[in-house]
Amino acid sequence: MRIHVNGEVHDLSAATLSELLFALDYEGDWLATAVNGDLVHAEDRPQFHLKDSDRIEILSPMQGG
Repeated sequence: MRIHVNGEVHDLSAATLSELLFALDYEGDWLATAVNGDLVHAEDRPQFHLKDSDRIEILSPMQGG
């Protein structure tokens, strides 16, 4: 399956958003994730199935001011 993650194209076999995060070495409920512009909460990631051509944004909070 070909998906876009933070603007880069990846060919991955991940079926769910949780599997994708694991495959790309992203861990933690503190991450913010969006698929095709819609926020996906941490508790919904294991059931959120990905489709070919999905656009995923993975963000981590930054500290500072």
